[in-house]
Amino acid sequence: MFLERGKFLNKIYRIIDANLNRTSEGLRVLEDLSRFYYEESILTEQIKNIRHKIRKSIGIMDKVMINYRDSENDLGLTISKKSKLDNKINIRQLVTGNFKRVEEGLRVIEENLKIIGQYETSKKYEGYRYEIYALEKNYNNIFSRFIKKGALNTDIYCITAEEHSKGQSNITVVKEMIEAGIKVIQYREKDKTNLEKYKECKIIRKLTKDFDVTFIVNDDIDIALAVGADGLHIGQDDVPIEKARKLVGDEMIIGLSTHSPEQARDAVLRGADYIGVGPIYRTFTKKDVCNPVGLTYLQYIVENISIPHVAIGGIKENNIEEVVKSGAKCISLVTEIVGADNIKEKIKNIRTIIKDSKNEGEKNNECELYNSNGCC
Repeated sequence: MFLERGKFLNKIYRIIDANLNRTSEGLRVLEDLSRFYYEESILTEQIKNIRHKIRKSIGIMDKVMINYRDSENDLGLTISKKSKLDNKINIRQLVTGNFKRVEEGLRVIEENLKIIGQYETSKKYEGYRYEIYALEKNYNNIFSRFIKKGALNTDIYCITAEEHSKGQSNITVVKEMIEAGIKVIQYREKDKTNLEKYKECKIIRKLTKDFDVTFIVNDDIDIALAVGADGLHIGQDDVPIEKARKLVGDEMIIGLSTHSPEQARDAVLRGADYIGVGPIYRTFTKKDVCNPVGLTYLQYIVENISIPHVAIGGIKENNIEEVVKSGAKCISLVTEIVGADNIKEKIKNIRTIIKDSKNEGEKNNECELYNSNGCC
């Protein structure tokens, strides 16, 4: 009886050991994709933490199980060599396959721990399995964001504001923005009726589509859907991003305004495609705006948040240089552009400042790097 019990335990230990390795290996694949391919620091940290928890929770049994490992005679290797079921042809399949490997492995560990008197430990692994389910959802959000990242790979993010455009209509202003080479335009109007906003957005949607410009609607989900906008931008007090995502689907870009590191990290985890960072300086463009967050918050975003960002709020031609030198990749100047006497000339001047500031910043970095050799 004792010998039979020993053989039984040996086989169960082998099953648990194999699935512990399978789970850890699957998580490592996902962790490295998150780290090197998607460059998502928050997600990478989450995966790393759960990988270590899964390994440590098995405790002293880990050393015991290794003694019963028999990789040379494992039937699985022979079967795997003959099969092509595990073939992957793209990143999405690689991600999906490894999540299934992890989830299935955790279930096998959980069930087998129960029959060797390790019920409490098995419940830990049940908890890890549900953590992985939630993590898979976040990973898929990031995959969608990665595809959409290119849409915001630009220097200036323009926003309409008819009350500041010196009598020019939004349609006229948008046409000038497009002629100046702007690639992202957001429609933001608070004081017009829904019908007025819909009619304007319908015209702007056609203009932006004809010239391959990304068109984003602020706040109004129904109008964004009605005109087929590329994206929706919402604030901290608007509809929760999860609800917005269910309404607009996975293909539409969703941007979220943020004012603190906590809000930025939360935006990443909840599936924002990009974030607004601001207000950098005091602004009077919006009536309900919060206090300025300054360049310190912008620098935090540059160093810690991998999804695209738009620096916004009180940015003018006379202060944009320090915004660029703080690391901003994309910048929004609302009244400075829509209120200009010559919008195309204003955008040209701003782009010159951005380019010169970036070049100066790169030169300074090179000097710092080689300063010890007396380069600069």
